[in-house]
Amino acid sequence: MRILETIWIAILIAMLSPSAIAQTGEGPDRKALFGELHMHTWWSLDAYAESTRATPDDAYEFAKGKPLKHPNGQTYQISRPLDFMAVTDHSEFMGIGARMADPEHSLSKLPIAKKILSNDRAQSRAAYSELKAASRAGNPVEGVDTPEVRREVWEHVIAAANRHYNPGTFTTIIAYEWSSGNQGRNLHRNVFFKGNDAPTPFSAVDSINPEDLWVWMESVREEGHSVLAVPHNMNASDGIGFDRVDSLGNPLTPEYAATRNRNEPLVEISQIKGTSEVHPALSPNDEFADFELFETYVAKDRDGNYMPITNFKGSYVRSAYRTGLEFQDMQGFNPYRFGLVAASDSHSGVIPIEENNFSGPTRQSEVTPERAARGRVGSPFLRKCGASGLAGVWSEENTRESIFETLERKETWGTTGPRIQVRVFAGFDMAGVIPGEADWIDAAYKKGVPMGGELKAADATGAPTFALWAIKDPDTANLDRIQIVKLWSSGGVSHEQIYDAVWSGDRSIDPKTSKLAPVGNTVNLETLEYSNSIGAVELKGTWTDPKFRADHNAAYYVRVLEIPTPRWSMFDAKTAGIPHPPDVPKTIQERAYTSPIRYDHH
Repeated sequence: MRILETIWIAILIAMLSPSAIAQTGEGPDRKALFGELHMHTWWSLDAYAESTRATPDDAYEFAKGKPLKHPNGQTYQISRPLDFMAVTDHSEFMGIGARMADPEHSLSKLPIAKKILSNDRAQSRAAYSELKAASRAGNPVEGVDTPEVRREVWEHVIAAANRHYNPGTFTTIIAYEWSSGNQGRNLHRNVFFKGNDAPTPFSAVDSINPEDLWVWMESVREEGHSVLAVPHNMNASDGIGFDRVDSLGNPLTPEYAATRNRNEPLVEISQIKGTSEVHPALSPNDEFADFELFETYVAKDRDGNYMPITNFKGSYVRSAYRTGLEFQDMQGFNPYRFGLVAASDSHSGVIPIEENNFSGPTRQSEVTPERAARGRVGSPFLRKCGASGLAGVWSEENTRESIFETLERKETWGTTGPRIQVRVFAGFDMAGVIPGEADWIDAAYKKGVPMGGELKAADATGAPTFALWAIKDPDTANLDRIQIVKLWSSGGVSHEQIYDAVWSGDRSIDPKTSKLAPVGNTVNLETLEYSNSIGAVELKGTWTDPKFRADHNAAYYVRVLEIPTPRWSMFDAKTAGIPHPPDVPKTIQERAYTSPIRYDHH
């Protein structure tokens, strides 16, 4: 029955998908593509130290559907190939682990090489810390992170990406990660290039300040390289990811905002180390805010403990949007006009996005009763990790040029793993735009703007109407609802309101609470099966802002929720034969988040 259901849903998706609907007039024919924009291989020193030996070639082949052995000893295979992928190895000490292990390479002769490659993980980590500390102090270990070594490895990265680029079928994007950790606070950025070549990466060894990265990006852009950066995992920034001052503590300026928005059109909203949409402490009235929270620093303190993060404001996307609107309201500029994607941040070459096939971030013990205490579910740190995420783009073609241009214009969304397709358009005259009907997309592009777009005050004739459409991943759960998260500012004070816009089943909004009743939960906690007897395959409809004020700047993004399904930790606990840890949920509602549509009063 499940096979027939999957086939039927796949046929329905092919019939209903906007990419399959004939386009007329001037509306662009864009298709939904899904990809991984944050992946590490053996060229990343931290991954190499955790026994990763997967090369970029291995990672690309995995994304195309081939099996890959994980450092934990298990072999994994993704359920369906992806459309595109970027390998984003750390620019800091790129490739030195693998090069030190090569007896023919000059790096293998350095005294620190033996420590880095030691089977004693404590000694290896200490040597890694020694390298970083020496570089930050301005006294880098001689011969290690040289321009020559960096370029040599970078040429391998470029060659692998070009080797696997198959336009129309599988797109690879040349990329790397700039990995600034300001006193342990994560300010990392993934840097992406449009072309078939790219300059030697700018490293956090060169500077830990994002402003300096942007200066470098501006310079290579002048040399002819199209480039953009995507901040990731800002939930671990401890409040400085989306701050009200720059890296040196100076007040933000219009020039800062323009430079940041030009170089960073997107932000990663979800990955293996938690979801950065919102925190319950910031949005206590959002019943879905308590989702895949990761509330510790990634690095340990001197006592070997993971320090808790307490500064949530400035660490989450919704908070950043609100801060940006406050700046726009009072100072006339907005430093946080970014769109959204998601990725995994895997350090193994394996893409860990499936709950029932979760591999963890790096080397972890196999999930067996004998190793349960040292396995993923047995670790207080690892069990807070999530099986996430994927980037979705609406692109004309599966090519580097088309996908990069989509990232620039922010017609993108991120999911926590499932391949949920979602479309959003908004305009002041959306008459005749009926989601799901023939030619509705053509009409929507003509009359409104898509996700990532901007509505202008000059066009305002009444309140904006949003055309909403979402369809489930054929291999996962039905959809619960489509929500619109509205953010606005008045007098320099920002506000938020969440609206249930379209939903499944025979439910209604409670007039007392303004909440929609839960969709239900069909998960059998013994068998870890669920039923798609609730929820919907497709959700579609329109929504008009009931409290629109033409004199308020605003941003609207969409959140699409699935019905509840088992979390990966339940599968691990069952396999290991141990109780499920009480500090993480047994079921979750996977979701998708779209880039916002903005209304600019000024």
